[in-house]
Amino acid sequence: MAQSPAHKFGQIIGDVVEAAVEPLLREFADRHGLYLDRKGPRPARTGRKVSWVDSCANTHDLDYVLEQGGSAEHIGTPVAFIETAWRRYTKHSRNKAQEIQGAILPLAEAHRSSAPFIGVILAGVFTDGALSQLRSLGFSVLYFPYQTVVEAFRTVDLDAHFTEDTADAEFARKVRRWERLPGKRRAEAAERLLQVNSGEVRRFILALQQSVTRKIELVRILPLHGAAIERTSVKEAISFVEKYREDRSGASKPLTRYEVEIRYRNGDRIQGQFADRQQTIAFLRGYLPPSLQPAPRSASSRGGIRRSDGGAR
Repeated sequence: MAQSPAHKFGQIIGDVVEAAVEPLLREFADRHGLYLDRKGPRPARTGRKVSWVDSCANTHDLDYVLEQGGSAEHIGTPVAFIETAWRRYTKHSRNKAQEIQGAILPLAEAHRSSAPFIGVILAGVFTDGALSQLRSLGFSVLYFPYQTVVEAFRTVDLDAHFTEDTADAEFARKVRRWERLPGKRRAEAAERLLQVNSGEVRRFILALQQSVTRKIELVRILPLHGAAIERTSVKEAISFVEKYREDRSGASKPLTRYEVEIRYRNGDRIQGQFADRQQTIAFLRGYLPPSLQPAPRSASSRGGIRRSDGGAR
């Protein structure tokens, strides 16, 4: 079945949004030593989709994932899940917001030991309720309002405005106009979209940077038959657990579990409860820098883990 001109023009707008944000994410990944996975071939995975599996074995396809220690041949640790979406009408915005959270939140939970950044880049018409819903769930939102999308296309002399009453013939004219533009002119539309939303773009990239570059300020360990022990680095915390005498004299009862809390300078906290020494060490090793990692770790650790954020990201 032939694609309708309206649908095709909508895809053109979506492509311009991706053309605007992808170079930003690629430059960010290069600057911070991360790998940016996007749609397309990659030897480390099958197919062209960026797919990740949650703790219930459900697969979710995403637009962008930033990985620490990743490469074209090796899947790294996810430090950011980012989805993009374009919608023209408010009646579709709430459903799309729910679709995005349904894909990303289970993945963030499955990979909670790395406390990944969760972000969404939206363009078009999204209600305040849809945006607030995403932000309340911890998403960082970069929003390009519909009028700024129209402004971006205006810079290449193309009227991108349309309504539900716009005729297919008019959409066809818009598509033909776009397809006649050389690549350099098309890039100008993407650049203009970033320019007219520069403040929002800076805030989004700053939030992403604060998440992936945050530093641990304290690791708190509580063996539950003794006093809480605090260390200033993960390496020191691992050393304490390795050397701790679980049957030491003076303990009135045998050790029941370890409680661990990792605090970041930006206010984020990750907490875990573990039944024995091995589980505790395995969890803590997940927070060592890549240069100190003994071997590639699994995507998740046993034990109950809870994350709380010190503020909206």
